[in-house]
Amino acid sequence: MPDAPLGLTIRPLTGPEELGLFLGLPYVLDHELAGDLASGRRRPEWMWVALRGERLVARIAWWSREGREPFLLDFFDLDDTLPRAEREEAGLRLVEAATAAVVPAGAPRPEYGRYVPPDWREDPVVLDSVEARIRVMERTGARMLVERLRLEWRPGTPVPADSGRLRFRQVADREDLVALMTPVMEGTLDAHGRQDLASGLSAREAAEQQYDEELAGYPTPREWWRIAELPDGEPVGFVIPARNSYNPIIAYIGVLPARRGHGYIDDILAEGTRVLAAQEGVERIRAATDLGNVPMAKSFARLGYVNFERAFDMVWDA
Repeated sequence: MPDAPLGLTIRPLTGPEELGLFLGLPYVLDHELAGDLASGRRRPEWMWVALRGERLVARIAWWSREGREPFLLDFFDLDDTLPRAEREEAGLRLVEAATAAVVPAGAPRPEYGRYVPPDWREDPVVLDSVEARIRVMERTGARMLVERLRLEWRPGTPVPADSGRLRFRQVADREDLVALMTPVMEGTLDAHGRQDLASGLSAREAAEQQYDEELAGYPTPREWWRIAELPDGEPVGFVIPARNSYNPIIAYIGVLPARRGHGYIDDILAEGTRVLAAQEGVERIRAATDLGNVPMAKSFARLGYVNFERAFDMVWDA
């Protein structure tokens, strides 16, 4: 697809054999691309490039959980050696052309997610690079939804022993967990949860959607999932230790509104961490929390999780 004014050719990859071309610009997820292509989580037709001659000036790609349809826009890179106006215009034309071809007409546009260094605002070069991508996405109608802390527990980090304040049991079934997710959703500090409620979903509907679209898709045993209770059997909260396609993770954790303010989040997070740390070959445990969720961020810090990266998510309103 030639673009005469900028001298660009904008097109998808012709096949996995062009992965080397796509790797002409760097990003922290580059090492996952070959495996994603092999597994079907990515498709060459979801991976687009903007070329000036043989020079790669911008790239974009979508990811999916099961290869059926694009779920997340997670690659968007520009040649940062180009003048600001030129690189952003090239990026804009790439985003518009690729989105029109990849996202079905009338379908919601997948969220855009980007990983950035934890101190990205303090380095002028990194700041310029990140803000250029944000500006391009804003020109397409996207808005910033949230900035998140990406966290990591590493082997050798002490995990507190069970304090005995709570007892933990396995999740019995979908209703057992959704019934607890619902009140947690009602007072959530999570930006994605708040967005679901703002869209018109009830707390129960938002909880069911999160269970069906996210939690139910993890391939790891449901026996890992834990519900926390007081000694008399009253529920306090829950934690979902799991493994995604790349790492062991704390997928979801919550404390019921009536039980907040007593430090139970530390006990629940410690239990989830113990479950994952006990599995064979665990090199790290990953987690994330919104920058504005200060209580959760402090709990992760107390448990020895390190903030190794940040992420931001941008969305297009319907």
